[in-house]
Order: sequence, then C-alpha cells, then structure tokens
Amino acid sequence: MIAPRRFLPSIQSLLALEAVERVGSVGAAAEDLALTHSAVSRQLRILQDQLGVELFRRKGKGLSLTQSGVDYARSARGCLQDLARASLKLRAAGSQASLNLAIRPTFGMHWLVPRLRDFAQLHPEITVNLSTRLAPFDLASEGFDAAIHFGEKDWTGMAYMPLATERLIPCCHPDLLPQGEGVAGLLSKPLLHLQNRPGAWEEWFERHGLCAVHLRGMLFDQFAAMAEAAALGFGIALLPDHLAERYFTEDRLRPAWPEYTVAKGQYYLVWAPLQTPGRPLALLLDFLRQSR
Repeated sequence: MIAPRRFLPSIQSLLALEAVERVGSVGAAAEDLALTHSAVSRQLRILQDQLGVELFRRKGKGLSLTQSGVDYARSARGCLQDLARASLKLRAAGSQASLNLAIRPTFGMHWLVPRLRDFAQLHPEITVNLSTRLAPFDLASEGFDAAIHFGEKDWTGMAYMPLATERLIPCCHPDLLPQGEGVAGLLSKPLLHLQNRPGAWEEWFERHGLCAVHLRGMLFDQFAAMAEAAALGFGIALLPDHLAERYFTEDRLRPAWPEYTVAKGQYYLVWAPLQTPGRPLALLLDFLRQSR
C-alpha cells in the first residue's frame, strides 16, 4: 500500500533538496539542476511546508540544511536512485520482458555470460540485466529476480539451483615458477589473496600435506584484478579454472602446480521461493537445468 499523498513530496522538491545537500549550496544546486536560484529555494520551501519539519535555516543571504534536512536528503537520494534504475531498466527493455540478475564478477562474466548468449538466442523477447555484487544484499529490496551465490546453502530463505563446482590452481608469471621444490616451494614466493576467500591458501596447503598459517601478501577484492597482478609478476594467485585457462591460452600465466583442487563450496543460482518464478526466470531455470 502506498503512503497517503501528504507524505509523498514531488520529485522536483526531492531533487532540489538532494542537490543542495550534495553540492553544498542553493546556487550550486541551481546550476547542477539547470534551474534558477529562486526555483530551487521555492521547492525547498514547498517541501518544508508539506512535511512540517525545519529542513533549512537562513544564513546571511544563503541557507544551510538542518540535520533533519541532511538526513532526509540522503534518504531521498537512495529513493531517487532506485527510481532512476527502474526507469533505465524499463527503457532498456522496452516492450520486452526483463530478467534482473546479481552476479559474482568473475564467475558471472566467464561462466554465466557465455551461456546467456545461447539463452538470448532462444528467447530474444527477454532482456537480461546483470549487476555485480560481492557484499551481502537483499534480493527484493534491490529488485533482483535471482543471484549467483558461492559457498554453502546458507542464504536463508532462498531456493537453490547448483550451477558448478570451483576448481582452483596456483598460477604465476613464468619468472616466478618454483624450481622443483614441491609444495613448499610456493611458500618461498609472494602469495596473492582474495578478500572474500580468507584462508584459501591455508586450506590449499593443508590439502597438499603442509601446514601453513598466517600467510600474508597483497589483498584483492576480485579474481580478475588478482589475475592481472599475477600476470604482471606480483605473486602467485589461486585462480578458478574458468579464469586461469584464459590466461594459460594467452600464455600470460603458467600453472605453479600441475593439478586443480576442488574448492569447498559451490556456485548456485538462488531466488526467493515465496512465489512462482515469473516467466523469464522460469525459462532461465529450465535452460540452465538442460545445459548443465
């Protein structure tokens, strides 16, 4: 249910308040919005009168936002951004149905997107929108139909479809290749680490019979950035097969160990099971089941 009209200010008023908070003055906001100074001031007065809360105070010839005005402007910014994103998605899809997916950057681009090409050929009436996410988020509040999840089935309240396991292999620039030193030889080289995989190297060494603790080295937030650093000779990276093999083909990286190791956890497509999936998501689920 939508709130009563008296609690819903106009878009023009919210844009004026957001701009003043963001750029710091009415004059700068007027320039940012391509409006006159008086037009921005008028929208602020209308908004303040409608809400019945002091949003700004006169300060000489100018004005400054109160803390209430600042807080409201920041909340309004999120709503305006959500509305803009929804409008952009609608405009991009046109009369087509749309499917909004949150993806893991590397797996999404190297494993999922090539498969989506075939899906798009089968269903040209569906526009698939992709957004990358690394930190936890809420599907419903961000408007996603489904998301890629890695790990265990620990995303509460979600339906799961297994997509793929992950095979990892140490990779490095040819100049850093260990010289016949076995597993321990990797410890003599700089090791690169991924923020959302703490302990990945320790686990890898343990699986190969060596206890290695408190390992240090450069830290990255994405596999792609870590792979590039490894290709430039910064250290050895533990990379998934769908990324490593591209670098092997280009001869930018070499395996620092001859075998892949299956990582703990799995890639899943997850979605809210509270209602029957819409047609675009249902078609994608059927497509992925058949293509596994």
